[in-house]
This record gives sequence, structure tokens and C-alpha cells, in this order.
Amino acid sequence: MRRLYKKWMVNWETRLTTADTNRVVRPFEWGIEWTRTWPFVNGNYPHSAASYERYLHDLNETIVRHSHEFFSYDVPGDFRLERRKVELFATRSRPQDEAKLKDKEADFLRFTSPVRTPYAENNLMNARWFPAKEKKGRRSQRAVVVLPHWNSDAISHNSICTALNWFGISALRMSPPYHDIRRPAELTRADYAVSSNVARTIDATRQAVIDIRCCLDWLAQQGYTQFGVMGTSLGSCYAFLASAHDERLRVNVFNHASTYFADVVWTGQSTRHIRESLESTIDLESLRRVWMSISPTSYVDQFAIKPKKSLVIYAKYDLTFLPEFSRKVVEEFARRNFDFKAVELPCGHYTTGESPYKYLDGYHIVNYLVRSFGSA
Repeated sequence: MRRLYKKWMVNWETRLTTADTNRVVRPFEWGIEWTRTWPFVNGNYPHSAASYERYLHDLNETIVRHSHEFFSYDVPGDFRLERRKVELFATRSRPQDEAKLKDKEADFLRFTSPVRTPYAENNLMNARWFPAKEKKGRRSQRAVVVLPHWNSDAISHNSICTALNWFGISALRMSPPYHDIRRPAELTRADYAVSSNVARTIDATRQAVIDIRCCLDWLAQQGYTQFGVMGTSLGSCYAFLASAHDERLRVNVFNHASTYFADVVWTGQSTRHIRESLESTIDLESLRRVWMSISPTSYVDQFAIKPKKSLVIYAKYDLTFLPEFSRKVVEEFARRNFDFKAVELPCGHYTTGESPYKYLDGYHIVNYLVRSFGSA
């Protein structure tokens, strides 16, 4: 029965990861021009292609040593809530029906991201606001920033936010860089968040981490004092990096987790098109080095400085974040005696979002956040 179940699950997972036909194999690029505004660079980057790889190796080592400066920022001065119609911003080849969104409106936090890119849409941060209702004239001081998965549409993870509201926890469902309303007009997917452009991928991750921290600034201005973060897949990576660099984040949920950013891209079934471009120029070991600055494994010591509570969820039949990567995260957390809980789901990466597994996943996420805020 175990073998039959595994075969059924792997086949289902494979069908889901190959359903979309709009993935694009883009040319490999070092993307050195994206580094010119980063700390430690200040416009001084090489102009000879022969030295790009060595330059990025050295720069990543510098970033990891001085990561607080790399993820530093000026607090935006244009925070505002915007009331507008809810849109889907579909990324799938066959998007779901948008009819159920007709005439729905919601409040969205908007501000100018401290990280500027060539794309005006991406530079304007967006997060849907799910405030918990007051009870007996009092408002809870607990709030969670929610980070959806790579290539999520604009309504993914909204149900988690609604569920948190039931328990008095407010939520900001953030649009990561290059996603939904922040997606440049030239794209049909969030390709620029993770791609075969090496430095642009780092820049997108830096922007995501800084945008998360800005969301905490806005929440603090609204009077919230207890903060958590919940991230899925790529959002889990963003959440870990943010928590490692912001002591305000004391409760964490990492829904699918890995150690090296490069390993997921290299081995994942849903990133085959990226590897196809990467492997023409770079091998896995070098890719680890050029993406070391955005790999959670680089910041475990940083994460350990302040006490935190964490939930690590992974899937037994995951073909995108291979289970061995997640188990390494669990082993490292256990070795360091972190305050954490690990949950293994009997499904895969994409099937986590399908019935009945999405309800099991949601139960663990909401239950952990509700219980952990009381003891954080």
C-alpha cells in the first residue's frame, strides 16, 4: 500500500507541476548591473565577463558577513491604505474563473519599496490587509505577515488570513516582488523573482526581505506589538531571511523549507526550465556560492541570536523542495535546541494546495500561530 500510495502521489504531483505551458526558458545572465546599487558595491562592479563569476563569489561572502547592512533600509514615508477591487492576476495557463471576485473590494497597504528596480509596478509594494475585529472594545496586538508561494496569484493564502482573523490575529498578505499587481506588464508569471539571471534573483530576494520589514514598521505604527511571519515555498525562504534579520519576528511558520536556494532551483521539478538555462554556464557548486547570500543556511547563527518559536512543515513526496533538504533544516534546528515543531505532510509540494491536504496544512499553520503567540 505504501508503494502504491507513493506512486499515486508522485504521479499526481508530476501532473500538477507540468500542467502549465507558459514557463519560459530565458537566457543565462550574470546580471552584474543589478549589483551596482547594493551596499559594498556603490557602482564599482567589473565590466569584463571573465571576472563576473569570481566577483559574485566574493560579493556573496561579503554580504553574508555584513548581512545586516545588506538588508538595511530607510522606513518608507508614504504608507497608505488603498481601497480597490480584488483581482486575480492569474499565472496559470488555465486560470480559475474570476467570476466569484466580481464586485469584491478590499483594503491594501501600499508604499514605495526602499529597493528600486527598473519596473514601476514592482516598486510599489502591495499587501492585502486582513484586520481582526475588536472584541469587547479591545483589539488584539498580534499580527502576521503572510508570504505566498512563487507564482502565486493575488488570492492565494487569503483563506489562511481569514482563519487567523477568527482567532483575533490580524494579517498582511504580502505580494512578493514581481507578483500579481507588482508584475511587470511584459510577464505572465513572476519570472523575475527567481530566474537564470543570477543577480536579479538576489535583488528580488533582498527586496522581499526589506518589504517584509517595512510591513512590520507599518503594523507597529498601527499599535501592534506582537509579530509573526508565515511563508510558503519561496515565501518560506523570504520569511526565514527576514526573521534572521529582524528581532521583532518571534513566531515563524516555514511551510516547506530548504537550506540552499541553489539546490531547490537545481533539483526542483517546477524549476526545470531555469536549470536548463543555468547548466549551460554554471554548475551546482558555483551556483550555491553565487546564491549564498539568499540561502537560509547562511543565516542560522543570525537566526539563533534571539529566542523564536518556529513551525517547519514539509511534504514527504515533495518534488520541488526535496524532503532531504527540509529534513536537514529540521536536523539543524534540533541540533541547536531551537524552540520548534516539525510536521511531515503525506503529500507533495503542489498537492499541499489540494484537498484534503490543504486543510491539514492550514490546521497546523493556524493552530501553531494561535498557540505560539500566547507563549512567545
